[in-house]
Amino acid sequence: MDSDGVKMVVGLGNPGDEYVNTRHNAGFKAIDSLASVLKIDVRNRKFGAIFGQGEFADKKLILLKPWRFMNRSGQVVATAMGFYKLGTSDLFVITDDMALEPGRIRLRAKGSAGGHKGLVDVIEKLGTDEFARCRIGIGQSGREEAEDFVLSEPTEIEKPLLAEATGRAREAVICWIEYDIERAMNEFNSG
Repeated sequence: MDSDGVKMVVGLGNPGDEYVNTRHNAGFKAIDSLASVLKIDVRNRKFGAIFGQGEFADKKLILLKPWRFMNRSGQVVATAMGFYKLGTSDLFVITDDMALEPGRIRLRAKGSAGGHKGLVDVIEKLGTDEFARCRIGIGQSGREEAEDFVLSEPTEIEKPLLAEATGRAREAVICWIEYDIERAMNEFNSG
């Protein structure tokens, strides 16, 4: 696959059935939503990931879920990017974020990991923080330990909010693919 016009979207999460519906798997849920809408089969295995390839808006598209625990996602992303000879401008990462209320999303063209261990590892392995990302709000843990909170399932009140946020994240990624991160930020960071 020639890297001209290739975009890779990575959703961060944890592998395994016990994590499927946890808050921490918001990135995986967004990839599943994208795969469904864009009709891309995400079942191939390579790079320590599950991925699929397709086309959208005259671009080749790779949807990737690192099949490592969240804080070890970086090498998977770096390996896949190296294989496809992609630059960081061709990368979009989707993850959960405790600093945002459930149902909110925030896009950035670059920036720090904000304490998110998956993003910390991706930034470390790529040697840069200059890649587009979307954070899906999962809310604060309150009295609960942060790790227990992110690895638990959302409440019945949170579920529809997170589903809506996943849909908005999907639409933001589609906007990024068609246009660029600036347009996606302008359209999806309001409110």
